[in-house]
Amino acid sequence: MDSQNVEWALRLFSKSVLKRAKWREIAAALEGVRVETGLDLGSDNGVMSYLLRRRGGVWWSADLEAKAVEAIQSLVGDRVCRIDGHRLPMADASFDVVVVIDMLEHVQDDGGLVHEIHRVLRPGGLLIVNVPHFKHFSLLRRLRLALGLTDAWHGHVRAGYTVDGLGRLLEPEFEIGSHRTYNRSFSELLDIALNAAYLRKSASGPSEGVKGTIVTKDDLDKNKKLLRVYSVISPVMTLMSLLDVLVGFTSGYSLILRARKRARG
Repeated sequence: MDSQNVEWALRLFSKSVLKRAKWREIAAALEGVRVETGLDLGSDNGVMSYLLRRRGGVWWSADLEAKAVEAIQSLVGDRVCRIDGHRLPMADASFDVVVVIDMLEHVQDDGGLVHEIHRVLRPGGLLIVNVPHFKHFSLLRRLRLALGLTDAWHGHVRAGYTVDGLGRLLEPEFEIGSHRTYNRSFSELLDIALNAAYLRKSASGPSEGVKGTIVTKDDLDKNKKLLRVYSVISPVMTLMSLLDVLVGFTSGYSLILRARKRARG
């Protein structure tokens, strides 16, 4: 673990309205849960892995890309591995909690990954899944696509999941518990604006990686202006996200769901 890497990651996290919202939902889903051994999948630049480990328990982390794995290792040190596709290199019944953070939509065989998660969870183990919430006839999705923020650019195999679709994927092996959506229209507009600005700045086309854009300390070191600008506009972004209360009657663009492992047979 590199203390400087931890410092920059927490600084970036403190400026990110969307990452803070995601962490609040994950932390709420874990409220009252005592974790002895946990696994997080898809922690992006590693800050979620760091925050999960700080809660207590012995955690493992895994991701799909070498860049993401390196970023996670720089924040948490050991017990981090790279996975290929849907297979998990862990023994049966290794964990009492698995947290999947925006990774299911990147995996071609999502059913295979669900089966693997069931395998590595202990009987009655808790699964928390955070995914993009797919909303039919979304004008904001059309805007995202028009700006070049395609599923391919994000590294998505699929655009997201409906509540029913995610439930059908999990139900053969899991008992579905609570679920909720968050990040409504104003937060989604904020995400679109930030990604569009990043796309224009990087002058890149569709991402070659399976995880889309991953911002690491090296990226910020190469463009220190990015963090300074981010810091300046952070209060404005916070205020914009608060406008979500005006559309509280609508569903959000992120979905988080809790489920428990069913006993086989």
